[in-house]
Amino acid sequence: MDIEAKILIVDDEERIRRLLRMYLERENYIVEDAENGEMALEMALEKDYDLILLDIMMPGMDGVEVCQELRKTKATPIIMLTAKGEEANRVQGFEVGTDDYIVKPFSPREVVLRVKALLRRSSSTKFLQTDTGTKDVLVFSHLTIDNDAHRVTVNDSEINLTPKEYELLLYLAQSPDKVFSREQLLKDVWNYDFFGDLRTVDTHIKRLREKLNKVSTEAANMISTVWGVGYKFEVAKE
Repeated sequence: MDIEAKILIVDDEERIRRLLRMYLERENYIVEDAENGEMALEMALEKDYDLILLDIMMPGMDGVEVCQELRKTKATPIIMLTAKGEEANRVQGFEVGTDDYIVKPFSPREVVLRVKALLRRSSSTKFLQTDTGTKDVLVFSHLTIDNDAHRVTVNDSEINLTPKEYELLLYLAQSPDKVFSREQLLKDVWNYDFFGDLRTVDTHIKRLREKLNKVSTEAANMISTVWGVGYKFEVAKE
């Protein structure tokens, strides 16, 4: 499934771009690169990449700005590359829709493993199966989650989610009416016990609701805020 996936590397250091390209091309990925945020955004809007490796600190338009602009129209999976000590930037990256991050200095092998893992989780429709024998499906009144295909449909319209938005929705929907705290969601969906900012969860919930609401208010309202506690996936009682 990962073979021939198209990846965009964005970093202002040529040495890093060259190193990552070498390791990723060994895995048969198609690799393109950009040396700054402006070039990266233009390329990412023009083409459909399967994943973007995006440096957070660049002169001019930084990685956070690129991600923010891209998320207005595309759900391309993004791994942010960050230097040690840039925790505030990492949190900001999660808030605007980054799916994962890797801290510099990094092992190129770790990058390859993270890329493979995110591509597997990706909500890309390129590899969707069309057979009707799918078993891992959650069906609700206004919303269906096909976990085999990583596809979410609302009233028969497919919703384009980032991998992290998809994971968050699936996690909530697998336990209807159970209330999850922000801390618990951050730990289980983002896999961090962490330094982090709980606004990361709020921002993703907000973006998820907005996408669902474009098709169905009822579907959007299934993600319910429990004030002072967290969130739950609320199923209307028939």
